[in-house]
Amino acid sequence: MTAAPTQQDATYARLRQWVTVGRFLPGERLKIHDIAQQLGVGITPVRAALQRLAAEGALVNVPHAGMLVPRLSAAEFDDVLQMRLLLEGEAAQRGAHRLDDAGVAELAALEAQMAAGLAAGDAKAYLDANELFHVRLYQAAASPTLMGLIETVWLKVGPLSNRLFEAEGAGAVLNDAHGEVMSALRRKDSAGVRRAIEKDLFVAGQFLRSFCA
Repeated sequence: MTAAPTQQDATYARLRQWVTVGRFLPGERLKIHDIAQQLGVGITPVRAALQRLAAEGALVNVPHAGMLVPRLSAAEFDDVLQMRLLLEGEAAQRGAHRLDDAGVAELAALEAQMAAGLAAGDAKAYLDANELFHVRLYQAAASPTLMGLIETVWLKVGPLSNRLFEAEGAGAVLNDAHGEVMSALRRKDSAGVRRAIEKDLFVAGQFLRSFCA
């Protein structure tokens, strides 16, 4: 039997997700009392969750300053991007092998949501649909170990993600590779899915790299 999640576990999971989707920006100082108020919990589970995230490298504990969201150097970003290409490319190819018709239809709907978000200039709508698109494709690979590694790497680049739409020209090309993913899925071309995901990561990465420290 699996023990029920504690408030500390739930707080950690929520904060981890916030880091992953870029709710906090690089260089931002995280204030325990403010976060506790936002989550409606005490400061103890928040402090424990932040310490766990620091142990994972998602945050840094700076003496006399508290917990900060780290800034990636260009070299650090390049290293993380290479890991993403390896891990997410593998997950995409495995997922494409296993994805059923319902899964393909869900991804098609998410790709349409991304297109609508871009057309409306709604960065949050695009990023939310984008995250779910990748999660669903990778989850189809049915490898908890691989998914866990991907989520750990996402912690490194999540804080940069909300700056994507500050880059000139990004909105015009960000959804192109997702259309290529869908075309490859309909052809049952798993290698093509991998190439399209790698293209997606590389293109977005070139925009995000300009915001590194």
